[in-house]
Amino acid sequence: MDDLDRIRNLFVRHLEVEPQKVVGSARLSTDLGADSLDKIELMMAFEDEFGCEIIDEIAETILTVGDVRNFLERNAKR
Repeated sequence: MDDLDRIRNLFVRHLEVEPQKVVGSARLSTDLGADSLDKIELMMAFEDEFGCEIIDEIAETILTVGDVRNFLERNAKR
């Protein structure tokens, strides 16, 4: 399973959205329906899955699935 599949699975599991909606340009709040608590839970799930830390200042700049992928490509440890 590649990183995009791992990312997609976390979105599907936490937000209960269809996998085909999880594309790079999808906005977490407007397109995927994530509220502020969902975003916090997702960031924690990404930290656990990819072995990295997402500080609050960075988390605030992550607005799309593509932002998540770009961050994780640069910072993931596993």
